Amino acid sequence: MNKIVLTFITLFAALSLNASDFKGSLLKNGDKVPEFTVTTLDGKEVSIKDLKGKVVLINFFATWCGPCMKELPEVQKQLWPKFKDENFAMVSIGREHTKDELTKWNQKKGFTFPIAPDPKREVYSKFASQYIPRNFIVDKTGKVIWQGVGFDQKELDQMIKAIQENL
Repeated sequence: MNKIVLTFITLFAALSLNASDFKGSLLKNGDKVPEFTVTTLDGKEVSIKDLKGKVVLINFFATWCGPCMKELPEVQKQLWPKFKDENFAMVSIGREHTKDELTKWNQKKGFTFPIAPDPKREVYSKFASQYIPRNFIVDKTGKVIWQGVGFDQKELDQMIKAIQENL
């Protein structure tokens, strides 16, 4: 009887830990990426369907989010130059921001990776219910293979490693 109780406690603890790994995420690793299309600040239409065959980083941020504003400069410095000429695509999506807001903001920031607005959370709501920054890496077949919430250097290193391993 004690073994059964211990087994249930262990199983519950493992499931609880796993469930909290991706707070607010609506996807699990291995899920097919939801379909979406966005228009970047430079007017290019990006459709996830058209990116099949590439490794894709989907980043969600907001200009008022402190951790996002720490993450994006590091993405610009450490990640984007390393992969932009590879079989890789990236789109950074401004949750609840308009094109005008993001254009003015990026004129000050100078990020060169693709940025797109999502003023009504239409794209974000396919991926998560809350929390940013949030990142998803999609493999060449269109499956989510990595996701992260928040920002620190360790997570960025994991993201870079996941991209490298799947190129």
